[in-house]
Amino acid sequence: MRRKSIYLLIFIIVLFGFSLWSVVPLEREVLGREGLRLGLDLAGGSYLVYQADVSDIPPDERRGVVEGVRDVVTRRIDALGVTEPIVQVQHQEGEYNISIQLPGIVDIEEAKRMVGLFTVLEFREWDDEKEEWIPATGTAVVNGEEQELVLSSRYFEEDTEVRLDRIGSPLLLFKWDETGRQLSEEITGRLIDEQMAIFLGDEPLEGEDGRIIAPVVREVIREEGVIDGLSLEDARMLSRFLNAGRIDVPLGRWVEEDGSRTFEQDVPLFEWTVTATLGADSVQRSILAAIIGIALLLVFMLVYYRVPGVIACLSLGIYGVVLLAIFKLIPITLSLAGVAGFILSLGMAVDANILIFERVKEEVRGGRSLGAAVEAGFNRAWTAIRDSNITTIIACLVLFWMGGELGAFMVRGFALTLFIGVSLSMFTAIVVTRTFLRVTMGSHMVTSPAAYGVAVSRTANEVRSLT
Repeated sequence: MRRKSIYLLIFIIVLFGFSLWSVVPLEREVLGREGLRLGLDLAGGSYLVYQADVSDIPPDERRGVVEGVRDVVTRRIDALGVTEPIVQVQHQEGEYNISIQLPGIVDIEEAKRMVGLFTVLEFREWDDEKEEWIPATGTAVVNGEEQELVLSSRYFEEDTEVRLDRIGSPLLLFKWDETGRQLSEEITGRLIDEQMAIFLGDEPLEGEDGRIIAPVVREVIREEGVIDGLSLEDARMLSRFLNAGRIDVPLGRWVEEDGSRTFEQDVPLFEWTVTATLGADSVQRSILAAIIGIALLLVFMLVYYRVPGVIACLSLGIYGVVLLAIFKLIPITLSLAGVAGFILSLGMAVDANILIFERVKEEVRGGRSLGAAVEAGFNRAWTAIRDSNITTIIACLVLFWMGGELGAFMVRGFALTLFIGVSLSMFTAIVVTRTFLRVTMGSHMVTSPAAYGVAVSRTANEVRSLT
């Protein structure tokens, strides 16, 4: 037995042991990672699509602006504590959409309320006549024109910062850009000793005690400002929202009525809810289908290929465990389409083993020894395995790209899992299966050609297939 085969066998055993430890049980945290991430169709949750109003953005800049909005939305959802949200840009017929998946949020109204927080933070003042909070507006010169604008977080120049004053009370520090300075100076100048509330969308920002965050204006705020009167937790929460970034374009939907086209802000174009019950049912059906398919596959390999079939089953077991470990440690969001990609890649891994074993049988029938037939079989099968998998990988890349362009997250999930699975299948077929066969040959545990699916005729000294 060659030393190289021993080293590879040790590596395979260590890899399998680590992968098995990381995925069993599937829900256990390993290396700081949580369990397998399940998509909406498996775990339940909400799916929302919003159109971006890019009418005021030059056409050549729209893609970059919307991608920036996507990044901001992602950071703000993370700040809300939602586990692994998926936010994507959709582009079709000149329209730009933002699709948002919120796993675990099965209440669609709660999901929409959370999405309403993605608009800019807005400062409001109290109107005694209307007895309500109204937007705090002022005038500023923008691009040479004087405009009336609402004071909001879109005019922050830098990230906010939380500090403690001399007595340990938290302070939220911020800076305005040029437009913000003009607005802030005017608005705070008329609101001395009055409250100025902070709203997220149409909802007031509330502290941990349930009260509206409305600090009192102590002095005119020009370039730098301080918000006091907050608890430390409130100050940190507000800072996270403010530092998440600015939404440069409104999110909502376009509505056409009587030949006119208007934009409804914060109203989703499309909404969809998947219940946890439906997700659990999908998981159970997927597991049942996988068990039946894998059982039939293993029986076929054992009956038809015998010893190589046993080795193929071991390789497939290692393949499945390592693949689940990759899904968990990267981590990959596993949707129902992703499960289909996983099962398909398992079948393709079997294809690679079948190509190798058939080549080995041909070499044995041609008069080679078992050891020489194994080496020749692998070498001659490699080109076919390589070329077939490369074409599949190219198809996966195209599907992944198109899924991203069209916002088809299920297509992307299928393409990603199939890509990883096919890439790993080449490793298991060429490295794992080959190493096991070499070790079996080198140990002389099984030397009869019949155990490998072929037998030598005693009378004519010819090789014929038993299968």
